[in-house]
Amino acid sequence: MRYEEQVLHSEQIELVPAQCRTEEDVIAACRDADALINQYAPISRKVIERLEACRVITRYGVGVNTVDLPAATEKGICVANVPDYCRDEVSDHALALMLAWTRKVTVAHQAVKSGCWDFKVTQPIVRLRGRTLGLVGFGNIPQVLAQKAKPLGLRVIAYDPYVPEAAAAACGVKLVTLDELCASAYFISVHAPLTQSTEGMIGEQQLAALKAGAIVINTSRGPVIDERAMIETLQAGRSAGAALDVVECEPIPPDNPLLAMENVILTPHVAWYSEEAAAEMRTKAAMGVADVLLYGEYPKYLVNKEVKQRLHLKECCPENRYTALV
Repeated sequence: MRYEEQVLHSEQIELVPAQCRTEEDVIAACRDADALINQYAPISRKVIERLEACRVITRYGVGVNTVDLPAATEKGICVANVPDYCRDEVSDHALALMLAWTRKVTVAHQAVKSGCWDFKVTQPIVRLRGRTLGLVGFGNIPQVLAQKAKPLGLRVIAYDPYVPEAAAAACGVKLVTLDELCASAYFISVHAPLTQSTEGMIGEQQLAALKAGAIVINTSRGPVIDERAMIETLQAGRSAGAALDVVECEPIPPDNPLLAMENVILTPHVAWYSEEAAAEMRTKAAMGVADVLLYGEYPKYLVNKEVKQRLHLKECCPENRYTALV
């Protein structure tokens, strides 16, 4: 807890670690808490309605799909995340998965380890330059990925209904529809947050539209892709392969067909991680609590901005204290 303690140094704030897996666990541990810092525990409407003193919930990470935002807003609780802590890490990982799949790194590695020294085991390998990378979502992380991918000779397109065309054009990226992206991209890299509207957004229709040889990369959240439909697409040979850091059920069950597929690379939800990113995430999550409890301000990374209609705090002025700690 050293990063959190560094931030929440006031004697008036007691840090209480708790391992919670169910709604009942959270209620029992957090009923009287003034603030919650959450990772994977379910902060549902049922939980929020039982919180008697909570003023702010922050999340270790970007996504807030574990928190019922409307319920928190109705109760006047600020919800904050850390949207900018792992842009390099996730974009690097997506690029690494793309390169590893294209150059058949894992196939070659396993062949050499098993005593086979023959480049033919990797056939066919195609040239990267000149191919199209399609980004599903064009927020902070995919914007960084686009800048890293273009020097490799990749054409970059993106789908994001919330990003203005001018903003994408400033990055040298063309906005297209999701169907156009799936039909024209050789690499489809998924970066959409998990919400009700994005769950299963890469489904049967989108997967059926993939061009021959297409590779699907996912470093966002597993359920953004309809996993059953993707497995069927891979088994039928309509997609060349996939490189996945996330899956629908984590840890991945031992009977998941993806584990037996030679054309699938899997990593264990590690794209976000570096020592520096972990420290930044924990520090900034704690700062979201400090903004509210110690400074009487809205959190810098306030997600549910509608709460300002129910809760009146000062606007956040965190630059100096954030810079000093991160």
